[in-house]
Amino acid sequence: MRSRLAWLLRRLAQAVPIVVGIAVFNFALLHLAPGDAADVLAGEAGGATPEYVQQLRRRFGLDQPLPVQLGRYLLNVARLDLGFSFRHSMPVSELIFSRLPATLLLMVSAIALAFGLGVLLGVTAARSVNRLADNLISVAALLVYATPIFWLGLMMILLFSVHLGWLPSGGMFTVGADFAGLARATDIARHLVLPAVALALFYTALYTRLMRASMLEVFNLEFVTTARAKGLGERAVAWRHVLRNALLPMVTMLGLQTGSLLGGSVLVETVFGWPGLGRLAFEAVLQRDHNLLLGILLLSSVLVVAVNVVVDMLYAVLDPRIEAAP
Repeated sequence: MRSRLAWLLRRLAQAVPIVVGIAVFNFALLHLAPGDAADVLAGEAGGATPEYVQQLRRRFGLDQPLPVQLGRYLLNVARLDLGFSFRHSMPVSELIFSRLPATLLLMVSAIALAFGLGVLLGVTAARSVNRLADNLISVAALLVYATPIFWLGLMMILLFSVHLGWLPSGGMFTVGADFAGLARATDIARHLVLPAVALALFYTALYTRLMRASMLEVFNLEFVTTARAKGLGERAVAWRHVLRNALLPMVTMLGLQTGSLLGGSVLVETVFGWPGLGRLAFEAVLQRDHNLLLGILLLSSVLVVAVNVVVDMLYAVLDPRIEAAP
């Protein structure tokens, strides 16, 4: 127990410089882009004078040298202060954490659906390799993998919302409806179906192909031959012996895909009007709200690092031979 705790503390200590490095990189990258908050506000004012623009830059601290701005930003982050959003007129941390539950709900639902379907379809394809089921699953996975997420989302809206009227086309809940308790949860679940499925389908195709390849590789190992020699049926061999070992590459991919999942949520949340961090980040880019965008990027990097630490811990659970050591 102590060794696992020491390993976890080491991983967390290693994560600190990674997060700091990402924060510095994001800060430099955003400040290399043309335009800032003062330019946006001046443009909205319709012909602002140079004195007014300079006054705005002093107000937001944009007139200071870049190293001074960076040092002040890192100091504020160390104090858990992500700054103030000029566009929304509220602290960045308050704004982010008001949108975070919606993004987490979407991401967890999508990744759970993608992982579960990917394992099921991958195992099915591997057990019937080069037969009809395997060919159908492989072709379907390839088509879904090659389809852009935003186009898939739009087609789902046209089919299930516009033509069939089964599901709402956007938002997180019905506007003006005074739902509570189970009725509210049901309403949110109905709004969640389309964006979660649209985001999950791409990763379902990826996990299906990876699971199939991993299962076929494990099927050829010696311990599987031994299990068959003992008289175990193919179903027992596949689900009790092969699956656990084949899941290791899936868990690795799960950790690596967290970042791209956050990126995919930007498209999905924009298409479906889902009030999460992805849509908020898109609005922050258009409005040059650097403080807000830096806060979202920093939180996203922390989430990715945290998920990868959890993935490392899952390795020891799935394969006891793997020790939690650096």
